Parts: sequence; structure tokens; C-alpha cells
Amino acid sequence: MTVDFLEYSDISSEVKGAMCLGRLKLTDQHIIFKNSKTGKVEQINASDLELVNWQRLVGSWGIRLFLKNGILHRFAGFKEAEQEKVAKFFSSNYKKDMLEKELSLKGWNWGTAKFSGAVLSFDVGSNTAFEIPLNNVSQCTTGKNEVTLEFHQNDDAPVSLMEMRFHIPSSEMAGDIDPVEAFHQNVMKQASVISLSGDAITTFKEIQCLTPRGRYDIKIFQSFFQLHGKTFDYKIPMSTVLRLFVLPHKDSRQMFFVVSLDPPIKQGQTRYHYLVFQFGQEEDITVELPISEEELQEKYEGKLSKEMTGPTYEILGKVMKAIVNRKITTPGNFVGHSGTPAISCSYKAAAGYLYPLERGFIYVHKPPVHIRFEEIVSVNFARSGGGTRSFDFEIETKSSVVHTFSSIEKDEYGKLFDFITAKKLRVKNRGKSDKLSYAEDFGDSDQEDEPDAYLARVKAEAEERDDEGGGESDESSTDEDFKPNEVESDVAEEYDSNPSPSDSEEDSDEGGSDKEKKKEKKEEKEKKEKPPKKAKTVSEKPRKKREKKEKDENKPKRPATAFMMWLNASREKIKADNPGIAVTEIAKKGGEMWRELKDKSEWEAKAAKAKEEYNKAMKEYKPPPADEKKKEKKEPKKRESKPSPVKAGAYKSKEYISDDSSDSDDEKKTASKKKADSVPKEKKPEVKKEIKEEKASDEEEDDDDFEEPIEKTPPTSEDEDSASGSESD
Repeated sequence: MTVDFLEYSDISSEVKGAMCLGRLKLTDQHIIFKNSKTGKVEQINASDLELVNWQRLVGSWGIRLFLKNGILHRFAGFKEAEQEKVAKFFSSNYKKDMLEKELSLKGWNWGTAKFSGAVLSFDVGSNTAFEIPLNNVSQCTTGKNEVTLEFHQNDDAPVSLMEMRFHIPSSEMAGDIDPVEAFHQNVMKQASVISLSGDAITTFKEIQCLTPRGRYDIKIFQSFFQLHGKTFDYKIPMSTVLRLFVLPHKDSRQMFFVVSLDPPIKQGQTRYHYLVFQFGQEEDITVELPISEEELQEKYEGKLSKEMTGPTYEILGKVMKAIVNRKITTPGNFVGHSGTPAISCSYKAAAGYLYPLERGFIYVHKPPVHIRFEEIVSVNFARSGGGTRSFDFEIETKSSVVHTFSSIEKDEYGKLFDFITAKKLRVKNRGKSDKLSYAEDFGDSDQEDEPDAYLARVKAEAEERDDEGGGESDESSTDEDFKPNEVESDVAEEYDSNPSPSDSEEDSDEGGSDKEKKKEKKEEKEKKEKPPKKAKTVSEKPRKKREKKEKDENKPKRPATAFMMWLNASREKIKADNPGIAVTEIAKKGGEMWRELKDKSEWEAKAAKAKEEYNKAMKEYKPPPADEKKKEKKEPKKRESKPSPVKAGAYKSKEYISDDSSDSDDEKKTASKKKADSVPKEKKPEVKKEIKEEKASDEEEDDDDFEEPIEKTPPTSEDEDSASGSESD
């Protein structure tokens, strides 16, 4: 049984020293690799394969594909166990044996240089030490007995190979052929060295370029195109062109021609991933190509003709499309409120246009941004900071980058929402209804009675500050403070050059700064003029306690969800798979596993069954009557006041003693104590007698304050004896 195709999601392709992650698919006709970052698709025909090897790469295993045209491809990220499966696929579908290629690990820096197609291999003994794809070479120079190779740089590579030198010993020099020159010629045959030796296929003069800004002559060659300006000059290989776009301007009089580059061109420390050219729709040009009709038919399959006439942007697009062999992307079926596919908006404080395409969004022009649908996690419609006449459109990508396109007209909302719904993109703030209502979500500019949340917050903060400051701002704003007949005013004191002196300044003998004097003067004046502060009334109404809902034990319990059922069943497995996991992390880990779980039908069926049983039980359930639920509140028991025996003229009832009298008693006691302490020991008996007399007089005065006579209990014999004893004393 033969396998029709193999697909691997986490495979890396080697591009100029950098390993680019992507998806590899092996079919019976093609080997296809799609770059996850750029979306660029690279396709290798099965008929072009010359050799296939299983090779050990850094940290993993990989396959080495050597094509008949001499180009080398390497794909890493395979596991050792997959060798047999991949070898069987190549054998059955491509009739190629996948042999393991052993590498030399001796670390020697002398060996044999071999040229095979576009690859320079350095062999130590019978094994290869390293291989260099010659299409990465940007320059090659020779010396007396050495050759120097310089390489194209890749910004994505963590470590870049800048230069490599090969020394050719003098023993190799013997013979008619110079080995240094021969080495140099072999490198230059396959190196991507850009030289302006030949004639350009065509030239476009004085083309306006928005990014990088300026006017450039565009010269198109077979393997590269040149931007020649007054200050800068760029030579861009055709292999770096990723996509081509033709976009109409919103004014319907101009066109944008956008070229996406990977890797980008450099101008100092600035990187330009996009070239944005601007053309007038009425600008026409006639181009005559210096190529014969037979060559045009053979090389470009009739896509180009010897003489072409038409709009400049259209002719440039045709030539670039034929040479680069890339499709030109144009806007799809989307038409905005203005009748064009362009939506006016701002991005990073620069105005521009957003174009919804069939497979993504592109923003022109500062800076240009292209976002593919595959990269988008969700989109979000948000109220614009400028008011309700516009809104913001946010796009969140898988790399956690949020692109915000702001100040979009309210009229564009419906068209854009319908487009996103048709493309099945996830809308973050979608409500219960299928379509968002603009008036509900973003507010309507005609509704002036709508409460302003920001204004309310500012007012609340101001009130809090006033409360902290003791309410001075409230009192200072009353009408009582405003006295127009007064000659002096706060304004005169603060700002006049010769303010009238106040009493505090004249009477004060202490020296101080002007600010301190003004402050003292102002405080005294406020004390004189201002009425006494009114104490703020604070409502002392007790808060009503919420009555706790009593639980009914007979009431059916709500059923668990499908996720909770699955989590309860898988809890022990999660603990076993993740030893030492915290209890709080189990639910989080379970949530991740639940999202990755493809077949949830079993647990959803259990949850649905449990819900049916719950609904059935709720129908049969009868809550208890309301009278039984109410419980009588327990009344607090009143303490019974028992009459205590009171001696005649000795004690007062506590019920009739006021706070003032108790305070005065305490004061008198402390005063008498101090008086007693201050008297010498010899005179203390006399003082004690005076204190007793004062105490007796106080008790008599207190008796006069009673409103009602106190019922006195008849004295007992013991009381009479004690009373007579005290009199005798």
C-alpha cells in the first residue's frame, strides 16, 4: 500500500543561513514548502530531483535534496524514527533511494574543494565537512594564492557568515591552468553577483517612489532590477520579490504599484520590506524590448511582446510578472462607502488607505503593512478616541501583534463588517446578534443626551478631592463669599503691585517673607469674612442587611458542564503526567488540553443527558410555601430592673444621673484629691473634714435635681445601728 502524500507542520528550510519554519508537503508530483512567516510557497517538481540524502543537522535530522540544475535544498526538523517512512515514500513515488550522508567531524581546516552544480563542498577524506550554496555568494575576489568569498546577509539569521577565504598551496600552482583563476571562475558561474555588464530589458524613467521616498529610474534586467536615484542606488535580485500588488487610489486618478521584498533592502539602519510606486492612470508609455520574438516565446511563453503600449503601471506590472513569475494581487469584490476598495484611515499617526483583499489586508503607505488571513487570530471594532463619528479597526495576529487602524468613517462600518463575516474571520466583540449595531456599540453622534462616562469620572474625582480638603471648595463657591462692595479683594492681594496693608502686617513684629505675610493675611481675612463652617450632614441610616437565601436541600442541583465532567475524570491523569503540578494549575492545564481535544462528543453527550435529567427534575420539583421560609425574628430579651436598696439621702438612682453630673463628679473628685495631696501631713485631718463637708453639700444639691422622689425602703435594724454609729462618730 503506497502513501499518497506526507505532511509535516514543524519543518525548517535553510535560507541564507537562517532556518525558516514552515509546512512541508510531499506529494507524488511535487515537494511543497510554505513559509509560516512570509507565506511564500516554494515548489520542487519530482522530475527535477537528482539525489536525496538523509543527513544529520543541528539538533535534528533532515533531508538533503540535490536538483538536476545544481541547486541544493535542505529541510530540518525530522525525527530519527521517521527515516524509514520517508525513505519508503521517496522509493515508491520518486524511484529515488534515500542514502544517509555522513559528515566529517574531525574539524580539520584542510581538505579538497569540489564543485558540483551550484554547490561548493569541502571534503576531508571521503566525507564532507561543509557545503556552501554558491547562490548565496555576493562577491568573489582573488589574491596571490587565495580566493575570498563574500556572502549575502540575512537579517533573520542569528549568526551570519560574512566572509570565507580559501588558501591554495603553491604545490597546486604547477601546470598550465592557474588554480586560483579556475577556482574563481567556478564560483562566479553560480554566484548571484549583480553586475551591470549587460543591457537592461527595459527602463522606466523618473518614477515617483513613496517608499523609499524619491524619484528613481527603474531598470529591469534578467536576474535583478535596479532603482537608480540622485542619492541612492539599489540593486534588487528578482529572487527576493515576494508579491506584486496593483491598488487603485481613492481619488480614482492614481494607482499604487507595491513590490513586497524578502529579505528587504537597506538604507543605513532602515529596512524597506515594501517598494511603493505611484502612477497617474493617464500616464501612458511605449516600450520596445531588445529581445527577439523567438526568445520572448521561449523564455516568457508569450507573456511579453516585443512592443507594448499602455498605462505605465500596467506595462511595469506585465514585465515584472513575466520575469519574476509572480501573480499580481488586486483588490477583490470589496467596495467601500466611497465606491472604491480603499478605506481611509490612520496607522501609527500617519494617514493612508486600507485595502481588504481576497486573502488579506494591505495598508498603504507609511509604513506599508500586509496581513494575511492565515496570520489573523481575531478582529475588533472599537470606538475611536476622537468621538462617535469614526471607529477603530484592530487586527490581532498569531504573533500577539495588534495592528490598529483608526479614524475610519462610520459609514464604512457596515461594508467592512459584511466583508469580515463573509471571510469567516473571528470578531472579538460580537454580541448575541449576528450583526453588530453601530449605534448600540459605538454610540450615535446625534444622541446628545447620552451620558459622558469621562465627564462623570472627572466630576467624581473632583468631589473626592473636595472631601479630602475639608470641603473648602464647596464653601468658597457660595454666594456669601462674593462681596462686590468690598474695596480689598483676594485678587488685589495676590497680583497688585501695591496692595493695601492689613492689620496682621502692621501689627506683626516678626520678620518673614512676602509669601508668609500674604498667607497669614489671607487666613485672618477669611476668618473675619467667612461665616462659621457648617458641619456636613452625613446620613446615618443603617444599611439594610441582605437576607441570606435559605438553601432547599430537596432542590435539584445544576448539572456539570462537559468540560468539568472531563476534568474530573482526567484530574488524576494530569497529576501523573505533570508531577509536582500545583492544585491551582490543574484547571489551567486541563483547559489547554480541552481546547486541543478534537473529539468532545462523548462528554458533550453526557452533559446534555445530565441537563435533560436536571430539567425534568426541576419540572417535578415544588418549592416550599413562602410562610414556612419566613422565620420569626428573635426579639431581644429585656433586662428586668430589680429595685436595689437605697439608703436615705445617700445614693442616687443611676437612671436619673445625666452625663454632665457624672462628669462634674469626676472633676470634683480629682480636684479634691489634688487638694488633699498638696496639703502637708499635719493639716491633713482638717482637710479631710472639709472634703467630707463638701461631699455632703454636693449630695444635697444633687437631691434637689431629682424630678421624681425616689421610693425609699424602710430602714432595717442593721441600717439604724449603722446610722447611729456614724452619727456618734
